[in-house]
Amino acid sequence: MSSSKQKVRQEIRVMGAVAALATLALLVSCTGFFVNPTWQSIAIQPPSPAVAVGFTITLTAWGTDTNGQRSQITRNLVWDLANPSSGTVATLDPDTGILTGVSAGTVTVTASSEGVSGTATATVAQEVATMTITPPTNTVIDDGTSFAQFTVTSGGTNISSLVTLTASQNGTTNTQITCGYQADATDGMQDCKPASGLVPAGTSQNFLITVTYAGYTGTTPVTAQLTVNGPGQ
Repeated sequence: MSSSKQKVRQEIRVMGAVAALATLALLVSCTGFFVNPTWQSIAIQPPSPAVAVGFTITLTAWGTDTNGQRSQITRNLVWDLANPSSGTVATLDPDTGILTGVSAGTVTVTASSEGVSGTATATVAQEVATMTITPPTNTVIDDGTSFAQFTVTSGGTNISSLVTLTASQNGTTNTQITCGYQADATDGMQDCKPASGLVPAGTSQNFLITVTYAGYTGTTPVTAQLTVNGPGQ
């Protein structure tokens, strides 16, 4: 065999070895610099859990990682309750996320994984067969600041802090009227406030306010009428 052919073959072998080493170096480099994504935030589902006294609901935790990917967390997850403490309003299995209602009220649920936590407010509802919303009719001016107040009771007990009020018109939910119970409220009422510009000046519109409560066993919807007057009406 001529020396030139041997030289070519040697060069080919050297080039192959260099290519293999380059590929290996690239793989090692990529592996060395690759960082596993970590949780950036955690959200509890459902976001506003509700369960009746004596019943259970299974909560799940969903994490969004540093790559922006969202997935359910099934490992290294711990559940906890806070304010009031476990056993007063509800109990929570720290491993499975099963929430059991003990007495009517609200409780803060926390899901933690890898140093990141997410919280949700869970409502425990005492089962009731009847509810009453007062006043049955109310009026508010659409000026961006005014609100109408409602009280929901059952058997003489004020349960306004445990219910949800929603507004609708002609069977369609209207999110421009927001109702809610303030955490620091001392009047025991829910406030319903229309967004500015909802009703044109000099006119009026009627909306249906519907009460939703996880522990309500009745079949008749509990509602009130809210009249929203436009500016100058």
